[in-house]
Amino acid sequence: MDIFLRKIDPVAMKKIDEIAKRKSISRQEFLKSIVEKVAYEPEQNEKEMRLEWIISKNINAMEKMIDKVDQLESLLCDLMEE
Repeated sequence: MDIFLRKIDPVAMKKIDEIAKRKSISRQEFLKSIVEKVAYEPEQNEKEMRLEWIISKNINAMEKMIDKVDQLESLLCDLMEE
């Protein structure tokens, strides 16, 4: 699909061209990536938030397991001393 934009500020276009040049891509490629990023950003943010939640839950579970392992180790040490 094509998009045509008119009356873009010349200073803004110059900056866009400079950014694209630094990235070694065309203006079209740069603007296309920006438009697609904006389109998919809400979905990406939702996925990132879900991943962060999953990681947090895993960290909590691991911390609980560490505590239990420490308790078990202490119990075993006590039993071996008797």
